[in-house]
Amino acid sequence: MDAFAEYLAKIDNPLHRERVEEVLTWIHNKVPNLEPKIAWNQPMFTDHGTFIIGFSIAKHHMAVAPERVGINHFSDEIVQAGYDHTKELIRIKWNQPVDYSLLERMIEFNMMDKADCTTFWRK
Repeated sequence: MDAFAEYLAKIDNPLHRERVEEVLTWIHNKVPNLEPKIAWNQPMFTDHGTFIIGFSIAKHHMAVAPERVGINHFSDEIVQAGYDHTKELIRIKWNQPVDYSLLERMIEFNMMDKADCTTFWRK
């Protein structure tokens, strides 16, 4: 998780930093074959050089980005979890619990869907 140390250190709010670190560590432990990296100043995980899931922070939420295909595939579940979303990201407010089961299914979906993908982003 050294890949994220500098990013985490720059998060001023200790509660936000703790939440982001908790999520990133959970993913690293749950799916250890994913590669943690920072790209576009954001923490993300890749598999065989292709994007699987990324994160960013804002004043009121942590954003989760599983790509548009992932958002579309899980749209109903995202709403059921109480999260707001756009075409490209899910907003988890700082005071909302993280639905780790949903997060795991999104990661698994992207890994399976992109198993033969040879580009970073879907085309």
